Amino acid sequence: MQSEFWDVPAGKVAAVVTHLQMFERPEPRKVPPVNAELVFHKKPDLDWYRDLFSRVGGYDWMWFSRLGMEDTALAAVIHHADVQIYSVRVDGRDEGMLELDFRVPNECELGYFGLTSAMVGTGAGRWLMEHALEKAWEKPISRFHVHTCTLDSPQALPFYMRSGFEAYNRQVEIADDPRLIGVLPRDSSPQQPII
Repeated sequence: MQSEFWDVPAGKVAAVVTHLQMFERPEPRKVPPVNAELVFHKKPDLDWYRDLFSRVGGYDWMWFSRLGMEDTALAAVIHHADVQIYSVRVDGRDEGMLELDFRVPNECELGYFGLTSAMVGTGAGRWLMEHALEKAWEKPISRFHVHTCTLDSPQALPFYMRSGFEAYNRQVEIADDPRLIGVLPRDSSPQQPII
């Protein structure tokens, strides 16, 4: 067996992206009660959204795509009538996010899904996924899909597969290192060295 190595230019980050999908709603799973509520945000404030996005994935897992967007571009997505934004609220503080994108007819993309580090291990992930599945499949869709990458939590891919998604494609993404262009703090995602 032979393998190949590809250079990643200095100032860039590379990730292996796995695309997953399902074509019918899996049987609902029982989940333990969680001390949280799911809150729908019809037209979320941009600063609120960026703060939650950063706390869920920006600093630990190098979520950066939404953080570098101009206000008008971000608002065009998260204020779109076919995009649903939810937060996981615990004791008055938002500690997780769920974003469902229905802009493609007959499909739903699980745009963003995650919890702050304070919520990991509480059962809130399974609880949130059951809400995501319910809300996606209550619409007339034939496909629910998501993608994750190696810059995200290593728990994400196996979690999606346990939730009923099946992997169908893999790609390599190369992007500007968001820590070098000011989108994320330089000390974020220390497991990914700056080169």
